[in-house]
Amino acid sequence: MDMEQLTELAAPTAAHDPLLGLRTLARLRAETERIEAVPVRRARDNGATWLRTAAGLGVSKQAFHKRYAGRGLFGGRS
Repeated sequence: MDMEQLTELAAPTAAHDPLLGLRTLARLRAETERIEAVPVRRARDNGATWLRTAAGLGVSKQAFHKRYAGRGLFGGRS
């Protein structure tokens, strides 16, 4: 998804209807998580440690593990 598509997707967050804004945020969150998973997988496949990958996301190692454990992104490494 490119910037233009993300901008279009985010537009309803400025709507006067807060429920529409919340639904839009949920869609944005799902899309962001999908986009995030790609470089996370690449980093892990290239041998980046949990700590370095977590730091790249600006989160703790524990938060990273909680988010990605069980998603098959660790290639059997811990």
